[in-house]
Amino acid sequence: MNAVAAALDALFADPNIGVDAVYIAGGGAPALVRVVARRADAITDFGDARLWSETTRVDLRVAEVPNPRPGDRIEIPESDPGQAGEAFLIQGEPVRDRERLVWTVDLRPA
Repeated sequence: MNAVAAALDALFADPNIGVDAVYIAGGGAPALVRVVARRADAITDFGDARLWSETTRVDLRVAEVPNPRPGDRIEIPESDPGQAGEAFLIQGEPVRDRERLVWTVDLRPA
């Protein structure tokens, strides 16, 4: 294992950064994975206007999810017992990082 892969494994395993989630490929069986969630605001220029929107993106390890596709489902359980988690669908094409170790996917509520 190279140093970059080892560092990524440590980041995903860190309970302050990575969280457990369930990945369900279209028509497939659920699989437990670790994700790094990012919920940043996005500003998009459209002519003279600037549009603000909330985004939800997650990073997935290629080793756990080799081929994510639009429409696949990701469920992130709530950390507080008794609370409902969140379910999302992948929208758009997933993008891999330079080292080909991590997918970044855009999500929308399911």
